[in-house]
Amino acid sequence: MNNIFSFFTALFCFTVLSCTKEKTDYQAETDPAVIEHHEFKEAYSIHSGGYRISIEALNGMFYKGYNELRLKIMDSRTNQEADVSAVTFLPIVAHADGRNASCPHLYDLLRRNGENHFSGYAVFTEESDNDTKWELYIGFTANGQSYGITQEVAVHEQANKNRNMTTFTGKDGQQYFIALIAPQRPKVGENELVAGIYRYDRPGNSPSGSFPDPTQYSYTAVNGFTLQLDPRMPEPSMGNHSSPNNNDLTQEDDGLYHGIVNYTMTGNWTLNFILLNHQGQILKGTVVPDDFTPGVEGVKSELHIDILF
Repeated sequence: MNNIFSFFTALFCFTVLSCTKEKTDYQAETDPAVIEHHEFKEAYSIHSGGYRISIEALNGMFYKGYNELRLKIMDSRTNQEADVSAVTFLPIVAHADGRNASCPHLYDLLRRNGENHFSGYAVFTEESDNDTKWELYIGFTANGQSYGITQEVAVHEQANKNRNMTTFTGKDGQQYFIALIAPQRPKVGENELVAGIYRYDRPGNSPSGSFPDPTQYSYTAVNGFTLQLDPRMPEPSMGNHSSPNNNDLTQEDDGLYHGIVNYTMTGNWTLNFILLNHQGQILKGTVVPDDFTPGVEGVKSELHIDILF
């Protein structure tokens, strides 16, 4: 009996020391990298047709993943806000092999009462490099006249893994995108988890008119889905353990999906998901075994996003 007690005591101490070491290492590694961005700054300024178009983003930069953006249009002659009735926004990525594509975005930007800007978003799926060029095609109507401008932009690597994204083909044959939005900097304990879920709308017609034809690059924020959540620490030393008090993500009035994730300590976490459509049918994802497996890397859902804080 004493030998058994001693064995489990040693095992417990080893586990605690391992967790403590991992936690300390992660804290030192991630504190400098995880920076929250809440301030909009001008990323690009364009002068065209007597107007100044200012494109703003958090931290003044675009990153792979979800990007909230603002667009302001000023009359260059008066330096006053222009009388603009509509603004369209279309990001296009051009590859060196001639392929063109887009990403989830809001095509018709929104103007809310009391605001001096138009709002939208883009979920950039690739970083810019020598073979990958992103351009924004912006259209607007001012004083009854239509204008169109193009601006090349740089999309940077997303250093904050809490803002990761994934893309996949569902069991319905449709292409989906899940992008993490919040928290930017999680805390130990319960965190509101916010994500956008989008679907590519396959065009039913051939391109028409001048490039780019928006009907070929249409995306929809899906409605009425459920994103089931099972967070785990997959490192062998962590045994793929989960945590209590997590809530699945469901859609709220802002069109985004909100839930609760409870991080019991800092370190590597995997957000295991199962995506259900509005009829409760599984589109992607698998159940993760709930075995505690110290020394063995944890099994992940076929639909997951890795984070680190």
